[in-house]
Amino acid sequence: MGKSALISGFYKLSPKERLTFVKEFAGLSDEECALLRNTGSLHLDLADRMIENVVGAMPIPLGIGVNFQINKRDYLIPMAIEEPSVVAAASYAAKMVRQGGGFRTSSTPPIMIGQIQAVGIKDPYAARMQVIQVKEAILKKANDQDPLLISVGGGAKDLDARVIHTTQGPMLVTELHVDCRDAMGANAVNTMAEAVAPIIERVTGGRVYLRIISNLATKRLARAWCLVPKKAIGGEEVVDGIVNAYAFAASDPYRAATHNKGILNGTIAVIIATCNDHRAIEAGAHAYAARNGRYTTLSTWEKNETGDLVGSVELPMAVGLIGGAVRTHPIAKIAVKILGVKTANEFAEVLAAVGLAQNLGALRALAHEGIQRGHMSLHARNIAVAAGATGELIDLVAEKMVEERTIRMDKAKELIEEYKSTGKI
Repeated sequence: MGKSALISGFYKLSPKERLTFVKEFAGLSDEECALLRNTGSLHLDLADRMIENVVGAMPIPLGIGVNFQINKRDYLIPMAIEEPSVVAAASYAAKMVRQGGGFRTSSTPPIMIGQIQAVGIKDPYAARMQVIQVKEAILKKANDQDPLLISVGGGAKDLDARVIHTTQGPMLVTELHVDCRDAMGANAVNTMAEAVAPIIERVTGGRVYLRIISNLATKRLARAWCLVPKKAIGGEEVVDGIVNAYAFAASDPYRAATHNKGILNGTIAVIIATCNDHRAIEAGAHAYAARNGRYTTLSTWEKNETGDLVGSVELPMAVGLIGGAVRTHPIAKIAVKILGVKTANEFAEVLAAVGLAQNLGALRALAHEGIQRGHMSLHARNIAVAAGATGELIDLVAEKMVEERTIRMDKAKELIEEYKSTGKI
């Protein structure tokens, strides 16, 4: 009989007791368990209060993006990511953009949408009018839930109602528009949506089921744009290559998915560093890219009349500087301090600029030299480490694999043995 993962009250155990169970189940060594227990700056007792069933922590490299000038102000960008070349590409792109005056940004007010789903309504279009008629009562009930948010200028500002047709019949979806100020807003919006549900049931005669925030934050947008001189990027031929790469992505969803992944490589690295909700940002970004019925690019790249490159990006950016892990995780607090942003809107605009920079870096590599050249060196180092190389041997093995354009585990092990046997290390 195999081992069973069915265990009652696992959440009641201490992290140490849970790890003991996992050790036995998975056959972990003492050394492996020690690595899990070594949570570094995130103390185990704090981690145990952040999520459920904690046994340890998962460190991710934290790098700093440099050269960024956004709205005439310089920023250092903390980026937590495991993928090689992302931080370097964003930093290099930011340096090129500086020669064109840096990034410019803007954003809309931090409005999130809370959805209240009502079903079983015989006359949904008439019910929609009834909901709109009691708009002020609904907004008041919503705002009664969060006096603190109201005191700083936030709160439920408006509502809309839509009839949608589904496999379960028509549904009336009431949408609260909530200004969340410097919070991401999930808790505030969800609380408001739950509070107004009885009003909606009463005026529509329907039954409310879901009452939850939407991660397609179309009313909370961040935008960034830049001009890159053709001399800074390698000439007009490179500009043409980037514009053609963009045109490919704009017309083909298979390419667009990877194009947008490049934008998110930069944005999400900062989101993770600050312990914001990267899943919400990713979901919103991809949904926004398909909002017109066809998946396409979040950014645009054009050549202006002088032959220089002009780029822009627009995407939903539901981020916060208060609430959640951003104020409890010690590294997240440091990352925010390094970033130096004062409001959620400023934070969102910086994120858009970082995403555009990373997109530029990736497109330039693709159009000018091929993506593998940038990735190859760092990837080779990772393979060398995985094969058992240490110290100076890591660089020797990596350089040799790059030189031979053969970056594989078996080749790394072969080179390690060769260097050791010849006494070169």
